[in-house]
Amino acid sequence: MKIEHIAIYVNDLEAVRDFFVQYFGGTANDGYHNQTTDFRSYFISFDNGARLEIMQKPNMADDNKKLARTGFIHVAFSVGSKEAVDALTNRLRTDGYEVASGPRVTGDGYYESCIIGIEGNQIEVTV
Repeated sequence: MKIEHIAIYVNDLEAVRDFFVQYFGGTANDGYHNQTTDFRSYFISFDNGARLEIMQKPNMADDNKKLARTGFIHVAFSVGSKEAVDALTNRLRTDGYEVASGPRVTGDGYYESCIIGIEGNQIEVTV
C-alpha cells in the first residue's frame, strides 16, 4: 500500500503551485476548475511518484497554524544529501522563509531542517 496523494487547501493557488515547483522540483498539471462550485486544484507530481494536491474554494476558514497541535503538521521532502539539505535551507532562508529548526541531526538520527513555508505550512527538508 502507498499514500496516493496528500491534499491541502490554500489561499493563493498559483503562488503555492509555483513554490513547490521552484523549490522542490515538482511538476504541476494544467489544473482543474469546477465552474459550478468554483473549486480549483492542481496536482503537483514529484520524481518518485509522490503527489500533492493543492486546492482552493470560496469562503474557506484560514485559522492560525500553530506548530504544536494535533492533526497533520508537516510534509517532509528528502533531497538526497546533507549538502542538499543545507543548500535548500539556505536558499529558502535567503528568499525570506522562516527556518524553524536546523539543519541539524535529530535525536532519532535524521539530518533535517524545518521551514515555515508558503502560507505558514511547515515543511521538513531531510536527507
